[in-house]
Amino acid sequence: MTTTVERPYGSIGAQAGGGVDSRRWLALAIIAVAQLMIVLDASIVNIAMPKAQADLHISVADRQWIVTAYTLAFGGLLLLGGRIADFIGRKRAFVGGLLGFATASAIGGLAPDASFLFAARALQGAFAAVLAPAALSLITVTFTETRERARAFGVYGAIAGGGAALGLILGGVLTEYTSWRWCLLVNVPIALLTAAAALPIVGESRAEGKARYDIPGTLTVTAGLVSLVYGFTKAAEDGWSSAVTLGFLAAAAALLVGFVIVEARSAAPLLPLRVIWERNRGASFLSSLLIGGGLFAMFLFLTFYFQVSLGYSALRTGFAFLPFSAGIIVSAGLASQLMPRTGPKVPMVAGTVLTVVGLFTLTQIGLDTSYVSHVLPGELLMSIGLGLIFVPMSSLALIGVEPHDAGVASALVNATQQVGGSLGTALLNTVFATAVTNYVIDHGASPQSTAQAQISGYTTAFVWGAVLILLALATIVVLVRAGKDEVPAQAGAVHAG
Repeated sequence: MTTTVERPYGSIGAQAGGGVDSRRWLALAIIAVAQLMIVLDASIVNIAMPKAQADLHISVADRQWIVTAYTLAFGGLLLLGGRIADFIGRKRAFVGGLLGFATASAIGGLAPDASFLFAARALQGAFAAVLAPAALSLITVTFTETRERARAFGVYGAIAGGGAALGLILGGVLTEYTSWRWCLLVNVPIALLTAAAALPIVGESRAEGKARYDIPGTLTVTAGLVSLVYGFTKAAEDGWSSAVTLGFLAAAAALLVGFVIVEARSAAPLLPLRVIWERNRGASFLSSLLIGGGLFAMFLFLTFYFQVSLGYSALRTGFAFLPFSAGIIVSAGLASQLMPRTGPKVPMVAGTVLTVVGLFTLTQIGLDTSYVSHVLPGELLMSIGLGLIFVPMSSLALIGVEPHDAGVASALVNATQQVGGSLGTALLNTVFATAVTNYVIDHGASPQSTAQAQISGYTTAFVWGAVLILLALATIVVLVRAGKDEVPAQAGAVHAG
């Protein structure tokens, strides 16, 4: 493992004479805007998906690529992005990530067809994978005093938790009163202005030592995940037993096994296997992967239920999701208070149980059911449950980790959630499409039957989403052994999709 030493270049955390530069809080504001843009992008695009699908004539099987192209690139490249930021300079990576994100957003906003949109979303994810770890590292090196660093990460966490709610409303407003395209184009001025503000204010720092990047590991894991998602997509079109579907799934398995072999033999692995073998940390990463699958899919299918089945406007859809964001923020605060008393396992078990109950509650929706009686209870149960999970999950990832592995371990929580979201969305979209097809075959293709088939697809997907969360619950119950005295003092930022 390469030993790295921090070398600041004009760092604004402290001046040469020993005084503290007040611009560090302005730098935090700039970094927070970039983080807000990344968080906003996910929720804004979710609200815009039905309009984008209709406008670009995207099939039901392929619509999940609007989500998975981004999350696959983001999650698959996040660890590499962190290493790039460390070695080329965090400020340079931060500014470059912003400019790249702006370019990708412009391509997506102007996309003439589905392929351009999918490519733009993947490019957004790739630049976000550089931008996000650069932002976190800049906070760490800018705020060197413990209490100030805690306050800075508190601001960062609040942006991560509350930004999604703002994105829901902004996405609704832009889609309703302008076009779904502005849900992507809005990133362009934000990113460019933030990059311009960062140049004179944010200080530079990087890690010394030879820059070594695990390109073989990056290629094998990315190709394996893309092949897996594509296999799920082909299953929706051709069936699970088709040669094409089985071919992609077999290729995915071979590539992912190859990734493990590459990491075991690499001198500078993208993912040091020692980080995931410890049972508590392994439980954190595996449960994050499974919960990400259920969470991202829930957003996808509820969005289409609101707008397609119930006829909600995009703006009304945004407001319909607000209780979900509020519940996560409140319960995450509760989890932070509980952990020192109970350890991580108790809130995580309680949270997964509430999330499963919430998903099963959503299986009762119909064409004539009320939002207040059938959707809101499920949303609140899920949001409270997820808030109880996310905080201890982030802490669990850092239990017993060596200092030089702490960055990888922390980033893995976000990376696994993004990858899990990719795989879960693709898999459950196939489950949805299969359920819809089977319902129409059994009941005919009348308008009423077709509408009811959509409901059958949603509820079937929610059941399988609950199965993913149940697997996460089993993982936590069996593997988590950490007590309250083993939990690190500072948890990572809360991620809500």
